[in-house]
Amino acid sequence: MIILGVDPGSLRTGYGAIETDGRRHRLLEMGILAPSVRLELPVRLHAIHAGLTKVIARLRPDVLAVEDVFHAVNARSALVLGHVRGVVLLAGADAGLPVSAFPPATVKVQVTGFGRAEKSQVALMVSRILALEEQAAGDATDALAVALCHAHLHTARPAS
Repeated sequence: MIILGVDPGSLRTGYGAIETDGRRHRLLEMGILAPSVRLELPVRLHAIHAGLTKVIARLRPDVLAVEDVFHAVNARSALVLGHVRGVVLLAGADAGLPVSAFPPATVKVQVTGFGRAEKSQVALMVSRILALEEQAAGDATDALAVALCHAHLHTARPAS
């Protein structure tokens, strides 16, 4: 199964794809969609949608896993983050993908065992689980954590 995890962000949207059999997980690709902040919001949203659509077409995932929006500094930030999440969900719907959404605490529990883990702890565990030689950029790491969360919660594990 191929899982595409996405961490929506108003400036940088991270994505990470893994292939899993329920026990072993392998990194396929990770990256950041970061349109220029000088662009108007509708143009940035279009760029994120177009970029994610290309990633989906290239990787052909079985499912899209998205981190839920949990808080923002102010109302405008929350609104922009909601718009980004909307175009991420639209890209998944356009591709006919099932979409799962997870709160940050659930992602942290599934990856580190602790719902209040720091970003550095999540990054370390993602690197260990996927045997990454180098630690990924924060937004890509968060997206991989979301993909791993989905794998842990929704992938049937063969009986041993």
